[in-house]
Amino acid sequence: MSPRQAERGAAIAHPRENGRLFGHHEAELALLTAYRSGRIPHAWLIGGPQGIGKATLAYRMARFVLAHGQPLAPAVQRAESLALDPDDAVARQIAAGSHGGLLTLERTANDRGVMRTVITVDETRETIAFFGSTAAAEGWRVCIVDTVDELNPNAANALLKILEEPPQQSLFLLVSHAPARVLATIQSRCRKLRLRPLATDEVISSAAAAADIEPSDPALREAAEASEGSVARALTLLGGDALKLQQRTAALLARLPQVDPRELHTLGDSLGTSDRVALAAFIDGIDRWIAERLHADEACANQNLPRLARLAEVWEKIVRAARDTETYNLERKPLVFSVFGWLADATR
Repeated sequence: MSPRQAERGAAIAHPRENGRLFGHHEAELALLTAYRSGRIPHAWLIGGPQGIGKATLAYRMARFVLAHGQPLAPAVQRAESLALDPDDAVARQIAAGSHGGLLTLERTANDRGVMRTVITVDETRETIAFFGSTAAAEGWRVCIVDTVDELNPNAANALLKILEEPPQQSLFLLVSHAPARVLATIQSRCRKLRLRPLATDEVISSAAAAADIEPSDPALREAAEASEGSVARALTLLGGDALKLQQRTAALLARLPQVDPRELHTLGDSLGTSDRVALAAFIDGIDRWIAERLHADEACANQNLPRLARLAEVWEKIVRAARDTETYNLERKPLVFSVFGWLADATR
């Protein structure tokens, strides 16, 4: 298992290996229709909450395009979805990470095996050599960025330069958990495709398949109902302690900017000292809370720019602090107090 897979969770297959897509029929049809037209936009920003299938959809599109390089071919025109037989040579090559027509930009491990906190500019510059090399079969090159939120500033600018002058038969699929925070110059060069959270039954079906448990399991239904449409979140919450921890976190977030130190001590104690699932549940709850507020402010962004900027800055601090806490196995309680202190300041 790669470090990236370990971070996603052992029960969840990497999207390059996952051929099943639950829900999102309209989004899939939008990609298919654009491709069949022969005039597909060269870049797509696929946005939505974490864990709902954005990367899965991106890889599904990549497989289809690389397997069917002629948009006007009869097989493409007859297709009702982007599904590809898992035994197809392209599907097998992508699952193995060996297809020459696909480049994926995602965070990788450093020389010590520790996951980097960002996608670096050097990794992003690989796209220049990639798109400049000899075209793959039938000419298509596909680049998936998973996620564009994790590009550092220099990496984002390097990607922008390529998006400004896209090569022929190139397709960029940019995955984002918070598309409103993506550089406006990158947004302007992409067709936006927002994915909705999955329905509870869709979460149950997908999580049951991923974890190899019965869909009728009562604990699974409870976790799915609390997951807000995210399979990854449902799997994290499948343990009762994680679900209770996230509920306690949500209750404290609802009181901001007021903070009760005694409740923070209790919450910090519940995170333990080395429980990755508990820490993930805590950070996931914070992520969801911030994402909801950023999304609510999008409609009137001009009036709420200072608030958006404060929350975005705080979220970046929280992500860095959480990764340091996990990487160096630091005490969890100081993280809890820091997180709620930053959020209280940002919401006053």
